Amino acid sequence: MKVDLYVYRPRLEEMAARARQVEAGFDGLFVAESTGDPFQALAVASQHLRDRVLGTSIALAFPRSPMVTAVSAWDLQRASGGRFVLGLGSQVRKHIERRFSSAFTPPMPRLREYVLAVRHVWGAFAGAHPLDFRGEYYTLDYLPPAMNPGPLDCGAPPVYLAALGPAMFEAAAEVGDGALVHPIHTHAYLREVAEAAIARGLSKADRRRDEFALSVTALCIVDEDTGDASREAVRRQFAFYASTPAYRPVLDLHGWGELGERLRQKVRHGEHDSMAELVPDEILDAFCVVAPTWPQAIAAAREKYAGVADRVMFQSAPAIA
Repeated sequence: MKVDLYVYRPRLEEMAARARQVEAGFDGLFVAESTGDPFQALAVASQHLRDRVLGTSIALAFPRSPMVTAVSAWDLQRASGGRFVLGLGSQVRKHIERRFSSAFTPPMPRLREYVLAVRHVWGAFAGAHPLDFRGEYYTLDYLPPAMNPGPLDCGAPPVYLAALGPAMFEAAAEVGDGALVHPIHTHAYLREVAEAAIARGLSKADRRRDEFALSVTALCIVDEDTGDASREAVRRQFAFYASTPAYRPVLDLHGWGELGERLRQKVRHGEHDSMAELVPDEILDAFCVVAPTWPQAIAAAREKYAGVADRVMFQSAPAIA
């Protein structure tokens, strides 16, 4: 199992230092799309990493044309020599419609078709067929030779989809190479809910389970850290996540659904500062990797997710030395 460095707010000026962090103790570098463009951040990092995986976790699909995403991923796959992972996600409706002024609904069918469109574009780049994709949400049928970047020696990158509910796990297994698992999860949820949905998706595509990867993002509490990985900072992050109805099924599976409702009421009344007080250590420890130091956290993650996940990354990243 691989342990990756995850950077939630990547800055271009820090990516060389992040690359050195990865080479010192991690198997790969994944960056989020939050305050900047993840493809740009990874383009900088790719010039400093020679033998590690680079990936987006996640790049937002819907604000971008499938062609734009296909080109960015193709460039990074070429620059990294075949070490890029395209992680895609739908985000939530408010962000897509109000922050990006893009179409959101229906998220699962739209994202499923998006992946098929990106793969079709890559096939056109590789010379496998002309560009002629016609779906319900996307149409791409014009690619002049001068605009075709041409084939890659290393082949197209794998595609992972961000998944939380059964429908998205199933879609990821049907059309993708892996799933990126949200931090709000437990072993029981992965075994009982995610794996059943993955099996359905793989069956549709006539594929084997060993052809599909799980990359888990974990909340991590590091005792030596007073920043994003301190216990109270993670408690606040968990409270924010658990107040969202979309994450309620994970809590319900363990009989903790009442906590989600109480947190939701706090949000409705604008009582954000007191939300974390509702989250007991018992629940926090069930969801988190807890360790005294970052090296020990990496070892603990390998032990916790052995046989469950192929890759794991932490919601927080160590400070740059």
